[in-house]
Amino acid sequence: MNTRRVVVTGMGVISPIGIGLADFWDNLRKGSSGIRRITRFPVDEYPCKIAAEVDFDPSAYIDRREARKMDRFSQFAVVSARMAAQDAGLDAGSLGERAGIVLGTGIGGMETLEREMKTLWERGPGRVSPFFIPMMIANMAAGQVSIDLGLKGPINTVVTACASATNAIGEAFWIVKRGDADIMLTGGTEAPITPTALAGFCALKALSTRNDILGRASSPFDKCRDGFVMGEGAAVLVLESLSSALSRNAPIYAEIVGYGMSSDAYHITAPSPGGEGAARAMRAALRTAGISPDRVDYVNAHGTSTPANDVHETMAIQSVLGEHARNVAVSSVKSMLGHLLGAAGAVETVATVLSLKHQVIPPTINYETPDPECDLDYVPNEAREARIDVALKNSFGFGGQNACLVLKRYDG
Repeated sequence: MNTRRVVVTGMGVISPIGIGLADFWDNLRKGSSGIRRITRFPVDEYPCKIAAEVDFDPSAYIDRREARKMDRFSQFAVVSARMAAQDAGLDAGSLGERAGIVLGTGIGGMETLEREMKTLWERGPGRVSPFFIPMMIANMAAGQVSIDLGLKGPINTVVTACASATNAIGEAFWIVKRGDADIMLTGGTEAPITPTALAGFCALKALSTRNDILGRASSPFDKCRDGFVMGEGAAVLVLESLSSALSRNAPIYAEIVGYGMSSDAYHITAPSPGGEGAARAMRAALRTAGISPDRVDYVNAHGTSTPANDVHETMAIQSVLGEHARNVAVSSVKSMLGHLLGAAGAVETVATVLSLKHQVIPPTINYETPDPECDLDYVPNEAREARIDVALKNSFGFGGQNACLVLKRYDG
């Protein structure tokens, strides 16, 4: 039952550095930053005034009447899913019962929640929109995609903070592997750049306050890092059984071969000492893949640019890979994208898949001052051509939730 191979046959992405695979990959390779001063609402009173916003007009992709019934996070999901289905050569609307969707999100329809709460307090309960609940609830992005594309198979939504999308991809991987579906759309979506969300993360003192340097404020593994920068966007991947992909002559980007998850059982926001929880997820992923640590060529890191995460992730990588860690490239694309929270793992998995396909590792930009506690090869500032056969994708979330994927270059 578990011998089915699972491949990636299509991808769609909406990111702060590009909408669509071509622009996204081009800007990743160039080391372009999508971080700028927030434009969606006034930020003068906030300690953090920067984020990685997406230049996105939903009416360019979705019927205006339908778009008005969706929160921004659902709009992102529908558009990126359409892109992924088209990229995979799927006939949207006729996929049926053997195709499904698992999406991740961290906070769901925050923009709608804020707007309708304001309406309630200022105008009374009678003026709250009848679409409030269907727009706000976290599972509605997956629901909207299933309706839009006619996906009648398994459907689920994963909410595990910043590990959400990677957990979603892992769950979709198992659904295909065990034969419950032939095709699964999966990934994550997030639209968290709102006044309340920004205020909350500022109160946690989790965000960078280096507002004066904009595109250089996110600096994973650099000694001067002071916090993450929020981002928004979505990515959807088409996972398909190898037999299904070959039968319809579908394009194959890469193969997913392993998935692991774990709990720190330690603290609501801080990582467990030494990154031991993260290390357990990485080991579990390698174990399910049947791949030894010395075969790993690249780690697409969680790499948030926070003082605690980057040290503990470095320690976790060293714990799992041992001496081989010195030979492995590690990079964080959050240096360019910011942190997309529940969508981060999806967009970063797309980046990892493209790395395997093109044999190029995207850089960790803004790496200027080495940190003695972060002493691996972080691919500083410039993309690197390299032989990549096996890659790990790490994601970690508040509540001590850890997820890791193992991906391989597809070689038939």
